Amino acid sequence: MAGPFAGGIVTAPVLTTARLVLRQIGEDDLDSHMTLLNTPAVMEHLGGVQPRSVIAAKHAASRASFAAAGYGFMLAEERATGEIVAHCGLRKVAHPLAPNPDDFEIGWLVRQDRWRMGYAYEAMRAVIDWGFCVHHAPHIIAITVAENTGSWRLMEKLGMVRRPELDFPDSLERPGQRPDLNHNIVYAVTHKQWTDRT
Repeated sequence: MAGPFAGGIVTAPVLTTARLVLRQIGEDDLDSHMTLLNTPAVMEHLGGVQPRSVIAAKHAASRASFAAAGYGFMLAEERATGEIVAHCGLRKVAHPLAPNPDDFEIGWLVRQDRWRMGYAYEAMRAVIDWGFCVHHAPHIIAITVAENTGSWRLMEKLGMVRRPELDFPDSLERPGQRPDLNHNIVYAVTHKQWTDRT
């Protein structure tokens, strides 16, 4: 566990759930992320394992977002063990080809040995509440690819609705890549939809 300070960055909890602590990302979290989360299985639908420089840039962007706007992506620690189990959070849409860059976007990934334990659902419920109640998002979206069944099924479990008019292509075409992996699909939930179901 990184503790309250990591590389000079305050990493105190941002959100707490029954089993998780979601905290800001510190400068000394990169090695843990590379080992636990940047793996072939976890990154299968997210462009594959990424170079260290790419993950470092994502961490830096998260810290900058918190400094500027008070939200961003976080690391989730398991309260029972203090171990990092997920990377998740809230940001403005980051993909350069998305047609809705001003929307709030949620996202998540969970390390492989914690799959099917409900951690993503638990974390995202807290993040969506945070997005609506603290950051006053009118609606929140999530992006995946059609092949990532587990991802869009979780979006539906969260009460999100498919928004095909917001779909967009990926920016990278890789040799031998299946067409459905070069197409992003979008789900969304409005504040009213969220409050009506919760």
